[in-house]
Amino acid sequence: MHRIGSGTVAILGAVTLLTACANPTEGPPTSSSAARATSTSPTASTPPAQTTPVLATVVAAPVPVPTTDGKRHLAYELQLTNALDGDVTLTSLSVKAGTDELLTLAGEKLAYWMRPLGATQTPTTTLGPGRTGIVWLDVVIDESAPIPTELSHTIVANLATPMPPLLPATVTENAVAPVTVSTRQPVVISPPLDGPRWLDGNSCCDMTAHRMAMNPLDGNLWAAERFAIDYVQLSADGTIFTGDRSRPESYPYFGAPIHAVADGPVVAVLDGLPEQVAGVSPVGLPLEHYAGNHVVQDIGDGNFALYAHLKTGSVTVKPGDSLTAGQVIANLGNTGNTDAPHLHFHVMSTPDPLRSNGLPFVFKDFTLDGRLASMNALDPLLTGQPAPMAPGSTPRAEKAVSPLVLDVMTYDAG
Repeated sequence: MHRIGSGTVAILGAVTLLTACANPTEGPPTSSSAARATSTSPTASTPPAQTTPVLATVVAAPVPVPTTDGKRHLAYELQLTNALDGDVTLTSLSVKAGTDELLTLAGEKLAYWMRPLGATQTPTTTLGPGRTGIVWLDVVIDESAPIPTELSHTIVANLATPMPPLLPATVTENAVAPVTVSTRQPVVISPPLDGPRWLDGNSCCDMTAHRMAMNPLDGNLWAAERFAIDYVQLSADGTIFTGDRSRPESYPYFGAPIHAVADGPVVAVLDGLPEQVAGVSPVGLPLEHYAGNHVVQDIGDGNFALYAHLKTGSVTVKPGDSLTAGQVIANLGNTGNTDAPHLHFHVMSTPDPLRSNGLPFVFKDFTLDGRLASMNALDPLLTGQPAPMAPGSTPRAEKAVSPLVLDVMTYDAG
């Protein structure tokens, strides 16, 4: 299963922290008058400035979404840039609502959620001089707890080249990258598929390929796939294919009907791209072919639905067609940036599959059959083996929630 978008790319130049005109190795002014001449006094409403060698900004404001774990998730990304000429190593990062600490990542846990732009996908907490990285955040709120209105972040980092007293060896940056939590409500939709055992194999909110896909387009980073789902269907024996792995026809769900998730017009269609060889990742695709054959639908209130990797020649709709929820629009295929037949589905803020902000969505109703045991449980599927399920799962009805990665579901698209 492959995401749309091939990962992170660094397109940033070096940044220099300018502290003064004088050589930074010189000592501070010796006269009190000199000190007064270069200082300002904060007022009661203006806190004193803090030196922040790690520059931080939120890629997009989080939109809370209820999920199958009975919680609400605020999934978003923090972009960090080292403004110094030496390495900066983060030791902790906290998300706060006022004085309440909602999430703290430190050590190996922080490294798990952090990657430098343009480098390998190796976990790290160190940014080199002028380097930028992303920390993927998943703030989980109990269902009964109030949703915070504002978030801020505290960063603690060790500097390879400190410059005391301005830059001590360990710096703490308080209340950086403040963000207002969005009041937007996730769009409520019908499922795009029908039948049992549909696996959410790649979505929010773990460090999946979809979540880590950051697209550098038109001068900005876009996380179009923040909540994207890759759907494959488990057979009764828990496998996804039998026989020749390279043939899309070896996957029993290949060609399954794809249903419109809501009422609304079609705004874009691409068809006619060939099926890819399953089991290998395609190379040399132009940007406009990453979604393969696809349909984009306007489902209202600034939400656009993408149905991607559709079977060649199967699309039955055209731009301008008005769709109704449950209507068959195409068949599941293996076109574009894909290494196994699947449906890639996501909701986004614009009609562009990549140059968009990924938005959360919830399904009106479905049956949660169970969950795979772990992210490692996906590996056997790609070799024709059954995926181990988490023990003790009992099917249950779900309403108005979003699935999480590894969920297995039965859908009624009618």
